[in-house]
Amino acid sequence: MRRGTRYGALLAPLLAGGARPDLVADAADGLGLPERGRFTVVVLGAPAPEAAVPEGPDADGTRWWWGAAERSPEAAESGAAYADVAVVLLGAAGPAGAVARLAERGAGPGGMSPVVGSPAELGAALRLAGTALLTCAPGCRGVVRLDERLPAALLVSRPELAARLLAEVLGPLLELVPAERAVLVGTVEAWLECGGSVGRAAVRLRCHRNTVFNRLRRLERLTARSLTRPRELVELVLALEALRLSPGAS
Repeated sequence: MRRGTRYGALLAPLLAGGARPDLVADAADGLGLPERGRFTVVVLGAPAPEAAVPEGPDADGTRWWWGAAERSPEAAESGAAYADVAVVLLGAAGPAGAVARLAERGAGPGGMSPVVGSPAELGAALRLAGTALLTCAPGCRGVVRLDERLPAALLVSRPELAARLLAEVLGPLLELVPAERAVLVGTVEAWLECGGSVGRAAVRLRCHRNTVFNRLRRLERLTARSLTRPRELVELVLALEALRLSPGAS
């Protein structure tokens, strides 16, 4: 019943979006969803493990309604492909607790929508959860929250612009042999994760700080962008995100 035809039939009008208010109300009532609450939608790119599908509420009060993945036309247009979908009524631990629970039980890759306040908003939440799933890089196994992936979500929502950004900003870098490119990309990513500190990046990369500095200067020359100019740094960061999302790229 938790993943069968009953839940699927009741979830369908909620997740399709644009359903008549009376159908939404009837479906929510049939599922036992409150009129107001803290809801989110999770979509998985692979079938949910049985361990991830609970028989009852979690310890913090989170409740899950799993159904088969029947995409709305809007979700199909986004390119999102998923195997399972869940409507979640969040408990005390909030979205982070729900994501942690899925990770503990091996569910993923997946995307989680922002929190919405009523069953009538679940159709929009499904589309945003599908966008979150698209921000998972190839090989990703985790469940990601859209609210933590907004720059990447912008890129996957406009793939033609993402491809243009990648070519314009990182074109010369992409012409390097893969190992050489990976060194430069890994260095700038470490520098970003270390808050722009060359010294901390050097410790993380286990090399001399001058090595980090020289690699960063080389990347600036290749891309014709400066890491000290905010607008150009934004372009570089977004282009690196587009590279992360590109199949086969590193």
